[in-house]
Amino acid sequence: MEHLLEVQGLNIHFGEKTVVENLSFVLPRGKTLAIVGESGSGKSLSALSLLGLLPSNAQVVAQKMNFSPQPDVEYELLKLLPTTLQTIRGKAIGMIFQEPMSSLNPLQRCGQQIDEVLRRHLDLNPSQSRKRSLEWLERVKIQDPERIYRAYPHEISGGQKQRVMIAMAMCCHPALLLADEPTTALDATVQKEILLLMQELQTDFNTSILFISHDLSLVAGFADEVLVMHQGKLIESGAVDAVFQSPQAAYTKALLHCRPPLDRQVQRLPTIEDYEQAAETEVLAAEIPTASLPDALPLLEVEHLSTWFPLRKSWFGQPRAWLKAVQDASFSIKKGQTLGLVGESGSGKTTLGRSILRLIEPSGGQINFAGQNISKFQPEALRSIRREMQIVFQDPYSSLNPRLPVGLAITEPMKVHGIGTSEQDRVERAIDLLEQVGLSADHFERFPHEFSGGQRQRLCIARALAVQPSLLVCDEAVSSLDVSVQATVLNLLKDLQAKQGLTYLFISHDLAVIRFMCDEVMVMKDGVIVEKGAANQVFEAPVHPYTQALLAASR
Repeated sequence: MEHLLEVQGLNIHFGEKTVVENLSFVLPRGKTLAIVGESGSGKSLSALSLLGLLPSNAQVVAQKMNFSPQPDVEYELLKLLPTTLQTIRGKAIGMIFQEPMSSLNPLQRCGQQIDEVLRRHLDLNPSQSRKRSLEWLERVKIQDPERIYRAYPHEISGGQKQRVMIAMAMCCHPALLLADEPTTALDATVQKEILLLMQELQTDFNTSILFISHDLSLVAGFADEVLVMHQGKLIESGAVDAVFQSPQAAYTKALLHCRPPLDRQVQRLPTIEDYEQAAETEVLAAEIPTASLPDALPLLEVEHLSTWFPLRKSWFGQPRAWLKAVQDASFSIKKGQTLGLVGESGSGKTTLGRSILRLIEPSGGQINFAGQNISKFQPEALRSIRREMQIVFQDPYSSLNPRLPVGLAITEPMKVHGIGTSEQDRVERAIDLLEQVGLSADHFERFPHEFSGGQRQRLCIARALAVQPSLLVCDEAVSSLDVSVQATVLNLLKDLQAKQGLTYLFISHDLAVIRFMCDEVMVMKDGVIVEKGAANQVFEAPVHPYTQALLAASR
């Protein structure tokens, strides 16, 4: 077989609904094919269909779905027995999923999970698999691989979890690597390192890569060919340079202009809907002048905050070594403004956000919210202030109750905090929130597993806004969204801020998003705030070498 993978006439149905329609493509050996599209466009479903990992109620039909890991070996994937397909998965086909928390076993240490893959497919003994696992943790640029090897998934950051997934996918040198948003949770410097690593593997072992991503800048610099999908259909395809430099479809043009610029601060991002209504791209990209914000009192003041975790304990249970996740952090956020928090995976930015909300107990320092010192509040006192302080977590699937319809997930906090005059009023408010974040009333009764990753993140944002908070901590709140939906959600957050006077602590590894959203920026490294200042000042004249390196990696 000439190509490693050949798909013709792929159709995927759930009951009477067609979610992928007549999709055809080929993937040559040693090449990278990218699939780009909005959340819910069918790009992930198309990849999962190759592995037989779709839900049991999915109907997959194709004229051809052939996989040839070696020139003289060919499999018809739709005709394989489950046991044969299971053998192929993990060895001949490696997989990197979008949400590492739901992909890793929470009851197993990270190293054991890599060991399991190696022993299953390469017939290694425990000593050999442990050595190989540690080597792969080093190759994906994880600091202190011994600690991560022994850690459980909940004990490491989102970016570190994703890198463990990448090590699991690559460790058997697969012929085909299916990468579904492989760098979503990673900051710019690590993104480049991981992509370089994937390219090294591709060169060394002639690996083919099916790369699914909403990050068009990554696709442009990484893939050979690209498919653009919308609502289950192929809109445009071709060589990456041709598609990105001279896109033919209006939808592709819109995707290219939804990304926040890094070199300047604009007040609004163009969306798909805007583009369909506008004749020229320049109209959409025009900057809107900003009215200067009046001086406001700080809503949140943090003084000398530290959060440490014990790493090792003595026989008597006393800590002998500490992980200093946050060290001596001091800052404030004025009411109605946005403070951006940037740093690499494992830098302590998520721990800082959760410490402020008292979801993690700080080791020292003071937190003043709305004039009250909440550092020592007891649980009952904290509950009364929870409505004012909400968070949107990084991993949407683990944030939603899988047994609860999403509509109830939004109305439940309203009921707890006494919002709404009746149940019907709360339902109407929830539907309005769903529509504000780009979903519809039809989604009210559905369960989390029925949504794509990007749709689930929008649900989390709607739920956080349901109780009308004053402070919203957004922990990588748009990192799992493709750029078109990202633009809609970021515009929504800005609109809500203007209308309701919301205050945001915006945690992200995406510097372009931070520049668009934030009035002020802080940069964290190894638990320490190394630079802070007005957004334009930090982006145009960074002082600290680490900030300079982050900006250089993002350009």
